[in-house]
Amino acid sequence: MASTVLLVEDEYKLRELVRSYLEHEGLVVLSTGSGAEAISFAERAAVSLVVLDLGLPDIPGEEVARELRARSDVPIVMLTAKSEERDRIAGLQLGADDYVTKPFSPKELVLRVQAVLRRGRSERVEAGPVSFGGGELVIDEERREVTVRGAVVGLTPTEWGLLAALASAPGRVYSRLELVNRIRGYEFEGYERTIDSHVKNLRRKIETDPASPRLVQTVLGGGYRLGLRRDP
Repeated sequence: MASTVLLVEDEYKLRELVRSYLEHEGLVVLSTGSGAEAISFAERAAVSLVVLDLGLPDIPGEEVARELRARSDVPIVMLTAKSEERDRIAGLQLGADDYVTKPFSPKELVLRVQAVLRRGRSERVEAGPVSFGGGELVIDEERREVTVRGAVVGLTPTEWGLLAALASAPGRVYSRLELVNRIRGYEFEGYERTIDSHVKNLRRKIETDPASPRLVQTVLGGGYRLGLRRDP
């Protein structure tokens, strides 16, 4: 079954251009230029991914992203004219999975969308539930489900890919660049530091105390590692 993309962009010509590129790749596209309508679409339709312009006329795109993220873990690719690193990091901290600055190549955007859609399936821990830290963390690849201290935790595709990459070799230190390449499936200059934002979001969901993380640990000068051992 084809994935459904919700395209939220107020510039009509650009919206239709992007729609044509996405549909050419076999994706089903719902489109709107309104933030309020985007939220309504996301509530009523089974959306696989949202392409969200931040410069919307009715509701700021950042508010739409917050609303979408509060309701679900649907992947979000942001579109914006802001290109500074701090703007990109701020967008990712809202829960976005990728960030594309204008002007952009529609072909590149399609690549980004396809990479995000694949992301949740790209990292494999192992078939069946795998337990870590005496059952504190359980990752079920087949069900794409993460359980932390007995509770199921919803993760975005990027957060899933990040945790799965670390769990594939517990204790191994992964550099930020390694994680970008493994999670995104392509290299892109400037995205290495954004891993920190995704780690921060992941820690909020799985750590008892995100300020003193036990599961996803920082290794100074190195990167990140899973701090739990795999159970026998």
